[in-house]
Amino acid sequence: NRKHIIINYDLYTMPERRPFVRLPTDVYPVNYGLCLKPDLIDFTFEGKLEAIVKVNLATNQIVMNCADIDIITASFVPEGGEGEGEILLAFFPFFLEINATGFNYQNEDEKVTLSFPSALQKGSGTLKIDFVGELNDKMKGFYRSKYATPAGEIRYAAVTQFEATDARRAFPCWDEPAIKATFDISLIVPKDRVALSNMNVIDRKPHPEDDSLLEVKFATTPIMSTYLVAFVIGEYDFVEGQSSDGVTVRVYTPTGKAEQGKFALEVAVKTLPFYNDYFNVPYPLPKIDLIAIADFAAGAMENWGLVTYRETALLIDPKNSCSSSRQWVALVVGHELAHQWFGNLVTMEWWTHLWLNEGFASWIEYLCVDHCFPDYDIWTQFVSADYTRALDLDALDNSHPIEVNVGHPSEVDEIFDAISYSKGASVIRMLHNYIGDKDFRKGMHSYLLKFQHRNAATEDLWDCLEQASGKPIALVMRSWTKQMGFPIIVVDQEQQGDDRILKISQKKFCASGPHNGEDCPNWMVPISICTGEDPGCTKLKVLLDSPETTITINNISPDQWVKINPGTVGFYRIQYSSAMLEGLLPGIRDLTLLPVDRLGLQNDLFSLSRAGMISTVEVLKLMEAFVNEPNYTVWSDLSCNLGVLSSLLSHTDFHEEIQEFIRDLFTPIGLKLGWECKQGEGHLDALLRGLVLGKLGKAGHKPTLEEARRRFKDHVEGKQILSADLRSPVYLTVLKHGDSATLDTMLKLHKQADMQEEKNRIERVLGAISAPDLIQKVLTFALSEDVRPQDTVSVIGGVAGSSKHGRKAAWKFVKDNWEELHNRYQGGFLISRLIKLSVDGFAIDKMAAEVKSFFESHQAPAAERTVQQCCENILLNAAWLKRDADDIHQYLLKRKAPPV
Repeated sequence: NRKHIIINYDLYTMPERRPFVRLPTDVYPVNYGLCLKPDLIDFTFEGKLEAIVKVNLATNQIVMNCADIDIITASFVPEGGEGEGEILLAFFPFFLEINATGFNYQNEDEKVTLSFPSALQKGSGTLKIDFVGELNDKMKGFYRSKYATPAGEIRYAAVTQFEATDARRAFPCWDEPAIKATFDISLIVPKDRVALSNMNVIDRKPHPEDDSLLEVKFATTPIMSTYLVAFVIGEYDFVEGQSSDGVTVRVYTPTGKAEQGKFALEVAVKTLPFYNDYFNVPYPLPKIDLIAIADFAAGAMENWGLVTYRETALLIDPKNSCSSSRQWVALVVGHELAHQWFGNLVTMEWWTHLWLNEGFASWIEYLCVDHCFPDYDIWTQFVSADYTRALDLDALDNSHPIEVNVGHPSEVDEIFDAISYSKGASVIRMLHNYIGDKDFRKGMHSYLLKFQHRNAATEDLWDCLEQASGKPIALVMRSWTKQMGFPIIVVDQEQQGDDRILKISQKKFCASGPHNGEDCPNWMVPISICTGEDPGCTKLKVLLDSPETTITINNISPDQWVKINPGTVGFYRIQYSSAMLEGLLPGIRDLTLLPVDRLGLQNDLFSLSRAGMISTVEVLKLMEAFVNEPNYTVWSDLSCNLGVLSSLLSHTDFHEEIQEFIRDLFTPIGLKLGWECKQGEGHLDALLRGLVLGKLGKAGHKPTLEEARRRFKDHVEGKQILSADLRSPVYLTVLKHGDSATLDTMLKLHKQADMQEEKNRIERVLGAISAPDLIQKVLTFALSEDVRPQDTVSVIGGVAGSSKHGRKAAWKFVKDNWEELHNRYQGGFLISRLIKLSVDGFAIDKMAAEVKSFFESHQAPAAERTVQQCCENILLNAAWLKRDADDIHQYLLKRKAPPV
């Protein structure tokens, strides 16, 4: 009897926050004249702001955002009135200059109030502020980024990351997305450094007081939000191209590595015209720069005209970069360039609508990569990378709706998660499919035209798409963005003569089983149906707008199978009756089901087993049907789910049996692929080979282990360098079954690596080492100078994810070093990622209580929801283990027993 498990979540209560208030609108900016002078030795900067502002209501104070900045002087000069005031102003402007008499900093709200001795009258004026700040090392605001020159000297660049609320760390401003203005930026920099900003340079002249400095002046920007402003001062080389529509594109790389910018340049030059055509709105700036930043928290940031990236999201070395890195670079470039329209030209009105920016860009990046690289089969990969990931998170009781009311900056940081990005992208994919490409593009075009240089909310997009398509978009989409979660569609069938009657119902799907409460939410669900006759073609479409319905399919023989959600586009899980499921299984073995549907079917069942709605043994039986599977993404998803199961069973004494199951499942495809790439193979073959060999090696498949060791030895000795696509699986395999000498060799390779991609590749697998003392060594290495701050998280995560001992050691390490870690990632999303990676794998009830109590005494406001989700996951894992461990063990033993 698989009952809905009641889990006690009143465990974790949100601390009370002060009510958050947006900035007053009585004074707002029209143009920011901003001059900044960073000191790359002392890590400070001086700034001068001359902002043209409009006073809407007479007031004697101006409230702005400001954080970690010291204002030295502030004054206001009104624009001349009529008559003699105007003459006075022309000759003696200082007469009318009103000096601020007080600066009142509200640090917790990141605001400053400038007080003036008399009221500023309605009309225009200039606000002048001189200030100083720090080039911090927190990867937000105006910060310093450490790099080594080709000769090995350590230097620092000054770079920016303003989204969501950190422009206020570089200059006092109205730091809200809806308060748009134009910007005139000047930078005073050492003359041997490159200085970049959103716009093109219009003037360079020596600094009057110091001829080792240059004053670089940039063209006026279009009207834009503060979070999209950017400047970079450092040493870079670049490659340059022109898009077919005449935009100059440059990719800036570390000095001496211009060659590594060519791939991204090629993608960008193809992508701009693609979006130009898709949106039917031209890119509005004269240039776009893409630049690799050494210390960078996110993957990339879409600053208008100056897009910043992690090195690994932009640089590709033809000889040393693997296929998955190329694909990653293509996707990230596609994502950030989409934002130049969607986000930058039209901006969300407030962070509640962040999902529109991110969900949309996360969907269209795939459309763009599919256009540039049709051989990547990227839409199938979308299902594994985004769609299933979003379903897993959104099944939790501690998920959240796509649209969240947010206020305080720490709440804003928290919504940069898989719901905003991956669920956002998934519901837009479903919407695009429901509307059809032609009307979708028509609606997008009118949305961008109507709101360009302005701000919009979710409803504005629905209106435009509704007008273009004539379908009830707002009504349908509201159920997907305003309420959290998604439905499970329960399907049964009956044959009547030549007709098939389908009985379909929906209820909320929960990770702990079906929702049995009274007030069950409903969704407007676009449902498509296909049959075995033509699996690639949708036979019927309906909009399920009630809890249940019946559908009749005419002229279908009793032996034909029926499949719901072909293409796995609808954002829901499906539970078929056993007879329907039986009918679909041959479609997996003989590959008549599309790859994306084979993947979806397996993923749904895996998810139902975790929720206790079917036995995990059923899923293991299904997995064995995939023995002829050729598709990379299908294997990748299987591998992922087996990884989850293997991690769960590491809490038992039969962990070795699941390893044997994995070896048996992956051996045939491993033998078929072999180690060497063959004539005529492409991108996906390379990805599949790496995946399969890594899986076999990690599971202790003897021949794979021996071959990996042999190749590793040749690689280290320089006899035969491993191809980039084989490095991860080989490194992983030798470490998993290695000793202290193996670890030392890996750390040496890490030190010698010139490319960040190779350093990251090694960092991600170091945790596979088994011996407790070596695990400790890896954890200590994670916080050392040798690992860039943004990459520490993946080293610790690698330890936590690799073994039962690693999980305990990583959690203890996080607790012991909490001060340093929290200080390092203060409130950014890296802190959430760190917590998730370190504790999500536990499967004992008391661990949930321990995690909860630790974070009650060590507050991490930007990760509150993550902590709740992790506690929920731990309890779900524990329940799953209690429920199914014995059955799984029996099945794994019986599988190997000789037939009687």
